[in-house]
Amino acid sequence: PVFAGMNGSAIENFSCVIYNISLMNCTWQAGRDAPGDTQYFLYWQNSRDDEEMECELYIKDENGRNTGCRFQNVTIKTEKAYFLVNGSSKDSVIQFYDEYIQLYKIEILTPPLNVTANCTRDSAGCIITWQPPLTSHVKNKKCFQYEISIQNK
Repeated sequence: PVFAGMNGSAIENFSCVIYNISLMNCTWQAGRDAPGDTQYFLYWQNSRDDEEMECELYIKDENGRNTGCRFQNVTIKTEKAYFLVNGSSKDSVIQFYDEYIQLYKIEILTPPLNVTANCTRDSAGCIITWQPPLTSHVKNKKCFQYEISIQNK
């Protein structure tokens, strides 16, 4: 596809991460050939049924340029979310960047809850128990896989 705007002016290294169940951070870097006055704006749509929204809380660099966004109350849905970052400059037309992301793939899960270890002196050894991590969208607890690393001290 042919994108309007100056080559090298679109953002680079766009990435998002979801943490603490419903918080999301997205970050990017300014295009390497973007004019110094370029400002970027992020819009996103969580699903086709939701309306497109602009970022409410931008992360800015030392020059006041938007280089990221913080979101609250994000709900992970089954569809891919759509992200669009466009830019404006007095001097030239800025290329836009867009991407579809499945939000569950960028979620950092909280640790398992209430981890306990009960050990006995006899050969029965230790019983380790825990509860699944908190998450907004995983209904089936069998989806989780765990790995226990035991170090003898």
